[in-house]
Amino acid sequence: MTDGAGRVAECTVTRAGGGVLHLAVRSRRVEPPADPAVIVVQALPKGDRGQLAVELMTEAGVDVIVPWAAQRCVTQWHGERGERALARWRATAREAAKQGRRARCPEVATLASTPDVARAVRSAALAVLLDPGAGTALSSLPLPSSGDLVVIVGPEGGPSPAETAALTEAGAVGAHLGPTVLRTSTAGVVAASVLLSRAGRWA
Repeated sequence: MTDGAGRVAECTVTRAGGGVLHLAVRSRRVEPPADPAVIVVQALPKGDRGQLAVELMTEAGVDVIVPWAAQRCVTQWHGERGERALARWRATAREAAKQGRRARCPEVATLASTPDVARAVRSAALAVLLDPGAGTALSSLPLPSSGDLVVIVGPEGGPSPAETAALTEAGAVGAHLGPTVLRTSTAGVVAASVLLSRAGRWA
């Protein structure tokens, strides 16, 4: 069992009944935070595709998921609707982390604006803006051995020219995933899988 913050206890069930399990703790350990950390900035997809993206990225091993209110997003989070949507993303991450037996549940940050994303880019060891038309493949970018690896997934149709300019100026580099164009809800998990594998976090 785990608290979702890295503390893990290996237990044996000693008694069960009435909907209650009694456990004997056999050992404890603490899993440190991942380094390099993989952070995905996810433009808001339509409908329940946002929860699908969160579920897939959590199962893959993403450390932080940042919902992004990009200009071309059809979905908008405002007021109570935004609070409910964020709560659903966080609940989805918790359930997917349990299913995947993760010691650490990924952080689902509050809704970010483009200036917020630009600040994250400036502090990252590497920041990548996914772009099907970029001349460089994500799989060929040199990776730092430590720090935050930030991947920015735009909305359907891509970020606006102004957003692209702002993020590039902040230090993000454009990269493509392959010969096909992926939906915004699946591009994040594919990009994260590439980085997790290259960073040695996947065997």
